[in-house]
Amino acid sequence: MLVQGKNYKTIWMDGTSVFMIEQNKLPFSFEIFECKTYQETCLAIKNMTVRGAGAIGAAAGYAMAQAYLAAAAEKESFITKAKAEIEATRPTARNLFYATERVLRAGKISVENAFTEAEKIADKDIRDTRAIGAFGNELIKDKARILTHCNAGWLAFVDYGTALSPIYTAFNQGKEVFVYVSETRPRGQGARLTAWELHQAGIRHTIIADNAAASLMAQGKIDLVIVGADRIAANGDTANKIGTLDRAILSNFFNIPFYVAAPSSTFDTECNSGNEIIIEERSQNEVLFQEGMDENGKWHKIRVSSPGSSACNPAFDITPAQLITGIITEKGIIIPDKAAIVELFKGIKNE
Repeated sequence: MLVQGKNYKTIWMDGTSVFMIEQNKLPFSFEIFECKTYQETCLAIKNMTVRGAGAIGAAAGYAMAQAYLAAAAEKESFITKAKAEIEATRPTARNLFYATERVLRAGKISVENAFTEAEKIADKDIRDTRAIGAFGNELIKDKARILTHCNAGWLAFVDYGTALSPIYTAFNQGKEVFVYVSETRPRGQGARLTAWELHQAGIRHTIIADNAAASLMAQGKIDLVIVGADRIAANGDTANKIGTLDRAILSNFFNIPFYVAAPSSTFDTECNSGNEIIIEERSQNEVLFQEGMDENGKWHKIRVSSPGSSACNPAFDITPAQLITGIITEKGIIIPDKAAIVELFKGIKNE
């Protein structure tokens, strides 16, 4: 994506270092963050310097390659430990496990193979999300008003994104679109990242309070909802950013199409249903405190809650398949059920 006239990927490798856009600083500052070791890449995933399903997958693949480079004596035990460390950073994200498994197999042949496989994962992410944009574009009519939640744009993947990719494609083809962006508390990925992306692309949008979605739907102001996914079970149940379930229930009530956009790497066919998906619980401080920049450009952290109170902070929720109109994949739009998902995976091989 173009930023200040220059094309950037969200994450890439140069030599043995991993470079990524520092997403915790956006939209106030655009910075590139370097990770020289797998441990540094792990920390970047955990701290959400890099975040989003595909970007996490690419980061995990690169981290595994870095681990193979660092392994010397006791190589097998070193790699086993490194893989466990990487997978513990964001346990809900399916793309992370998909990447570590692929690079693990490649690295057993040679370190060079590990790096090559990591690059293949990143390249496939770009191809897949571009294809998702093409298929999803078919759902978007001219003058469509679309609601999205969290950030499933190019910052969440290596490029293009999932939920935003159809919007970018529609816009680039001359369609007039308007996007409602859920702020996505407590970390504000919608208000900070999705809004920033759309502004960079020149797409009309407005940020809404998370609690405003029902009112807008009741007024007939939303035509379509598109969200991303962090893990999709074999039956179509979908884990995505907390608040996604709310939007699915509302869409069902108001008879608004609700689509999930995700590549095949986000599907976990060994997970029977959403009940088996581990939900990451993040620090309560993300709810109790907020961070931001004042009018003088100074960064502040302030308490926005009652002192002495605690907070519950699940990072994701599970949307049952029956609330999902369809899943936009790189192979086409499918019905969210087991038979369709089995059909999706027929013939899919590592690319």
